[in-house]
Amino acid sequence: MSNHSTRSPTVELDGLGVAQGIAIGPAYVTESGSLDVPSYKIATAAIDDEVERFNACVEKSKTQIAKLAGKTKGLPESAAEELGYLLAAHGQMLEGSRLVRGVENRIREQRVNAESAVSQEVGEIANAFAQMEDSYLAERSKDVRDVGQRLLRNLMESPYRALTDLPNGTVVVADELTPADTALLDPQNVAGFVTAVGGAQDHTGILARSLGMPAVVGTPDLLHHVRTGDMVIVDGRTGRVTINPDDKTLARYKGLRTELGRQARKLEHLRNVPANTRDEVRIGLQANIDLANEVEPALAHGAEGIGLFRTEYLFLNRDDIPTEDEQYVHLRNIVDGMKGRTVTVRTLDVGNDKLPYSLGEHLTVSANPAMGLRAIRLSLKVKELLENQLCAILRAGAHGPVRILLPMISTSSEVRQVRQVLKKMATRLRRRKVKIADPMPPVGAMIEIPGAALSADGLARDCEFFSIGTNDLTMYTLAIDRGDEQVAHLYSPLHPAVLRLIQFTTAAALRARIPVNVCGEMAGDERMTAILLGLGIRDLSMASSAVPRVKQRIRNLDINEATRRAQTIMEQTDAGMVAALLDDFNALA
Repeated sequence: MSNHSTRSPTVELDGLGVAQGIAIGPAYVTESGSLDVPSYKIATAAIDDEVERFNACVEKSKTQIAKLAGKTKGLPESAAEELGYLLAAHGQMLEGSRLVRGVENRIREQRVNAESAVSQEVGEIANAFAQMEDSYLAERSKDVRDVGQRLLRNLMESPYRALTDLPNGTVVVADELTPADTALLDPQNVAGFVTAVGGAQDHTGILARSLGMPAVVGTPDLLHHVRTGDMVIVDGRTGRVTINPDDKTLARYKGLRTELGRQARKLEHLRNVPANTRDEVRIGLQANIDLANEVEPALAHGAEGIGLFRTEYLFLNRDDIPTEDEQYVHLRNIVDGMKGRTVTVRTLDVGNDKLPYSLGEHLTVSANPAMGLRAIRLSLKVKELLENQLCAILRAGAHGPVRILLPMISTSSEVRQVRQVLKKMATRLRRRKVKIADPMPPVGAMIEIPGAALSADGLARDCEFFSIGTNDLTMYTLAIDRGDEQVAHLYSPLHPAVLRLIQFTTAAALRARIPVNVCGEMAGDERMTAILLGLGIRDLSMASSAVPRVKQRIRNLDINEATRRAQTIMEQTDAGMVAALLDDFNALA
């Protein structure tokens, strides 16, 4: 019987591509990591023993984490740093944290077994993270669940099965993979992986990118269609997963894989090449980062500075606000790592609904968090937040150039209030004989509210630079939440209203002779490069992995041609026509 008569039918599924590249190989389907958690009441006399059993489990888990950290030495540097930071965060969750205290309280107050207490407490904390609007912060719920799984496995004495000794060229298929699973996959044997759940910004995706391993996550019904041994194609660019491909599809993807390898080698040569257009206009390319260990990959990809350091991660999974010293140490590591390149630090950009354990119960949860007490509004209300951050930034600025970026600015008065606090903090630090930035760091505004864009002329008088956050600007302009699948298809940064706000902001900055950049997702999408440059943008900040692709696009562009196409685009009233004109222009390059 021929191969064609015995071949299983081809199935194509769409997930979320989180690591570029194409993997082709036989599937290895892992068993589900879920546990059947027992739940029962315990006698009052048994409470102390149950708490002691839980505490012993915590100590065992901490030992396991320490051992795992020792196994990262053989990983690529960026992956080792990422996993090291993650394991440190997991260890911190087990050091007298809200998680540990919450489990102990449940055992004592509800008289339930430790497994049930862990499951309930982890579920409550993880759900609080998952409901956050910021996608990066929402993905942190997975970190909490990973720690919970470790605790449960140790309490239930359920052995952990690592993915080792897999056949060469294997594509790992799983319901989900923990970051530890991912980091310890051997790229010599594992071609890539695909999971049923997961997000672009969870640590599993980050580690896949660090390892250079093609990956797709969030693939519905995955495990219903694939068995161990099936041939699988994982396209990390598009999120497409093909199971049991026909010969024609298999040959096409093998050709694409070869071409991508050639392109990747070509892009590596662009690291130290300037981002100049064909007509020699210099464009600045910077990186967006969340953690200090992302500095090295940013430099490796050719970033000229940090255009956006998000400080939110420093505030997560803790009962208190990070101190000035804690923030300073973290910031100094980033500034030192950038070796004289500018670091733009954005002050805290979350709402009080996302920091209930750090800020206390005196702040009520907003009915509509996206438009409530958040970002700069929260920092100005809770002065301790702003003062600690500004002091840390001033101190880090003594080690290299920094800029201060203020999120969700809507009025000039907010910028002036921050300047007053900044001046006060500088005086306080000088009195303490602490070395600070000299001269004072530039202060800029995130333009992500339509009202801020439309009043950019006025804001420019109080700001030393603008940074356009296209993600929120699009959301607020179109009243669309990308996280709501019912309306996500309507989200379009190419909507004429969004482009006009970008144009208005850029023109105001140019008139005021202050720098302006774009730091939202548009900046890292080479499809958008021509329209942004055509509107007058000369500085872009993006995920570091996007820098080579955007640089290549810039070097193939002529500013005059891009400007003329932008003028034509700005005459349009339909997002579909805008996209068609832009794609037509890109096809000519």
